[in-house]
Amino acid sequence: MANFDVFNGDADGICALHQLRLNDPVDSTLITGVKRNIQLLDGLQAGKDDIVTVLDISLDKNRDGLLTLLENGAKITYFDHHFAGEIPEHDNLEVHIDTASNVCSSLLVNDQLQGKHLAWAVTAAFGDNLFDSAVTAAKPLGLDQDQLELLKELGTYINYNGYGATIEDLHFAPAELYKLIRPYTDPFDFIKQAPEYTVLKEGYLQDFHNAKEIKPEQANEAFAVYILPDAPWARRVSGVYANQLAQDFPDRAHAILSRKSGGDFLVSIRAPLNRRDGADEVCRQFPSGGGRKAAAGINNLPVAEFDRLISVMTEVF
Repeated sequence: MANFDVFNGDADGICALHQLRLNDPVDSTLITGVKRNIQLLDGLQAGKDDIVTVLDISLDKNRDGLLTLLENGAKITYFDHHFAGEIPEHDNLEVHIDTASNVCSSLLVNDQLQGKHLAWAVTAAFGDNLFDSAVTAAKPLGLDQDQLELLKELGTYINYNGYGATIEDLHFAPAELYKLIRPYTDPFDFIKQAPEYTVLKEGYLQDFHNAKEIKPEQANEAFAVYILPDAPWARRVSGVYANQLAQDFPDRAHAILSRKSGGDFLVSIRAPLNRRDGADEVCRQFPSGGGRKAAAGINNLPVAEFDRLISVMTEVF
């Protein structure tokens, strides 16, 4: 019997796994990647009595791999909040999926664990731009405003680290970052003691400063579109910058396009914060697009499809 932990490389995926393994430590094979690498079950070699835990990746995008694993006899537990489509029924599949716009995978894990490692779930919710959900979830912890702000920053920095076209764009490979976080039961100890926290913070602040220098390509009351250059810093900051714009302009949708080396775009879409709906609808109209209602992305948008993206956003938002 072998254990496999399959997780998104962002704050939600990392913190969801961290909660589970603080509660139930096991020796497992880690399978993850950059935040946009979500088809993680394809090709996974797991068979009879192997245990696969899947966190924060769309079931719909992993349907074929999931069905193959079930046919091979693997036992699978699935936590997610992205569009799932039809959920298979199988004796070896345990599903915890909720696509509500105010939920993330770490909050679902927190519910399952009855709040045993709540501070990490709060960190993840902040990282997923679910500020209201994070503050509400944090109430049993009795934190003051400064402590909440520290968890918000930590979640933001972990999430920021996951963005990029390749692992080489990131400060830390997501599996490596999870291993660095793994010794810390308390996120405040990671903030105080881990030198990697300083690396993430300084990198984020510099990249965010660069992003703020970019003027929107197009902006109106309904949505704004920004195009960032072909540079690792731009791909790293694209998602968290989109989150910040959503906070700053809560009635407006946002698209952040980062140029890739081949000339096409990596796209982050955020729905208006005040209605949190439509981002996935936009992105699913493109072959490499997906996500959730409030936040979604397109892994590769050809330059020739730029005008169609604008048309789709106009229709949806």
